[in-house]
Amino acid sequence: MGRKVVAILGGRGMLGTDLVAACTRKGLDVRIYDLPEWDITNAGHRRQMVRSADVLINAAAYTNVDGAEADRQLAHRANAEAVGCLGELARDSRKWMLHFSTDFVFDGKLDRPYKETDAPNPINEYGKSKLTGERLLRESGCSYCIVRLQWTYGRQGNNFITRLLKRAQDQKVIKVVNDQVGSPTATTEVAKAVCDLLEKKAEGLFHFASAGFVSRYDIAAFVFNHLGRQIDLQPCRTSDLPAPAARPLNSRFDCSKIQPLLSEPIRPWQEPLEEFLKQL
Repeated sequence: MGRKVVAILGGRGMLGTDLVAACTRKGLDVRIYDLPEWDITNAGHRRQMVRSADVLINAAAYTNVDGAEADRQLAHRANAEAVGCLGELARDSRKWMLHFSTDFVFDGKLDRPYKETDAPNPINEYGKSKLTGERLLRESGCSYCIVRLQWTYGRQGNNFITRLLKRAQDQKVIKVVNDQVGSPTATTEVAKAVCDLLEKKAEGLFHFASAGFVSRYDIAAFVFNHLGRQIDLQPCRTSDLPAPAARPLNSRFDCSKIQPLLSEPIRPWQEPLEEFLKQL
């Protein structure tokens, strides 16, 4: 692949950290752009980043799902408007751009795994902002790859697994929803897949998640059982835990489109999660 210069936006975040590590192992010259000194919503910062690299990976986003309900303007600036502007810069400089989206572009009402061809219908402001970002990137006319992710976790960030373990420190009873179904996906696995897509400069829209499906309650049971923790874990419904933002109940992805582009089969969700728990 040579010494391509790769700009990674959000390179210090949960996903970005693993992207930096994976791209560096591939021999790429990685440039990190992240807060506080670099802001995706700043036009000058965007121009600087695009000039610096051969390819662009955008892992920067406003990810506070509940916060987006109250701070809609900021969510749309970061997740939509800035993405479209980056696409226009990439188009003008003829550079390939990879961007991440989310299962939250769907309403979760389908009775099977979602394919890339299924019609989105986001039910919260975060999902709406990410879907608009997808549209603006497509309309920019650049060479792009959009990868929708779900239920990601990693060592560097705040995620469902780390929040679960934090709750277990001071709560004797933990309630976890059993009607949201998807696949916990390690950011290390995402980073490996991205390296394959980068090498091929794949274009279009793709779904990526670990293989297999599970409820959030069953993930919690898996985690506590693996760690040997005695926790009073109780199932509940999403409707029992009111939150500012609605959540899709079905987040399952059909990943058959992306699999032929990857250098190895997508691993079952249990394997990376076991590896993650061993590192804690």
